Amino acid sequence: MLEQSYYDKADEIIGRHGLEQRFLIPIIQDIQTFYRYLPPELLSYVAGRLGINEAKAYSVATFYENFSFEAKGKYVIRVCDGTACHVQKSTAIIDQIYKETGLSKGRHTTEDMLFTLETVSCLGACGLAPVLTVNDAVHAAMTPEKVHELFEELKGKE
Repeated sequence: MLEQSYYDKADEIIGRHGLEQRFLIPIIQDIQTFYRYLPPELLSYVAGRLGINEAKAYSVATFYENFSFEAKGKYVIRVCDGTACHVQKSTAIIDQIYKETGLSKGRHTTEDMLFTLETVSCLGACGLAPVLTVNDAVHAAMTPEKVHELFEELKGKE
């Protein structure tokens, strides 16, 4: 059960969009932007407020890869492992991030909720390979050394 403040925030977001079913996606996008994930309880709550069957709301939220039901860290790092990046050794970038964070293939978010690592098929920046993003800021031509420097910078902000 979530704290009341979560439901209050959902009501505020719903109030900005309206109670029409067509606003489901923008509402849950705003909720995810605010919390960095979509709490399942809020998806059910929003469905009820909009008069949408809960199963339909879940089918929408699970259809789009952008929605996540798991809490993410302050810094969401997406590493491209598409063909251009893979050929340019994106796996070495991923391995270096594992070293920097203590994450692994089975664990995507650090315990302190600072970092989340996601591997994606394409970031649409093949000419910048290998590439990663940190909260949508693009970092091009990455190397393990540049990854180390990036993490030193991010950790220094904390």
